Amino acid sequence: MKSITPRQQEILDHIRQTLRQSGVPPTIAEIADALGIKSTNAVRGHLQALARKGVIELMPSLARGIRLLEHRILDDALPVIGRVAAGRPVLTEAHIEKYCRLGPELFQGKADYLLRVRGLSMRDAGILEGDLLAVQRTNQARSGQIVIARIGDEITVKRLRLEGSMAYLEPANPDFETLSIDLERQELCIEGVVVGLIRSEWI
Repeated sequence: MKSITPRQQEILDHIRQTLRQSGVPPTIAEIADALGIKSTNAVRGHLQALARKGVIELMPSLARGIRLLEHRILDDALPVIGRVAAGRPVLTEAHIEKYCRLGPELFQGKADYLLRVRGLSMRDAGILEGDLLAVQRTNQARSGQIVIARIGDEITVKRLRLEGSMAYLEPANPDFETLSIDLERQELCIEGVVVGLIRSEWI
């Protein structure tokens, strides 16, 4: 990697610090303000140089479109996925609200991300609105597991039940209907399985 100038190092350190404290990268304006740099164009130039040197990745369409490529900084942090846009993969940068550091011993298996729960369809399984589900990315699941599934363009959390060529995505709330999928005629797209739960007020 090409050498980093003192000013670039200062900006990189500020990005690291902001990620540690808030879980999201700073905006260009926030970097300029924090480091006393008068021109946001100057900050943008330094960021572009850091991107060329392979330290960060820039995503121009996002206000906080800076991603550190030094994976060790966030090795022990899980991305928190908020509302998922229709038709887009769950683990997409635009869906990440922040990062959380959590010990792996909290979960029943390896967690790849935390998914924020929307709605009350799994209420009777103790999964409530706003909770965070620890999810292991996989396209395979066993009958009885709680899964993250894609139905059309939408993501849903349900318990999977398999019977022959039929798959059922069952809610844990009588106000919601079971979804039936004929596996010989329809595709069931599993995005992951739930390996733990964190109540929203715990973090």
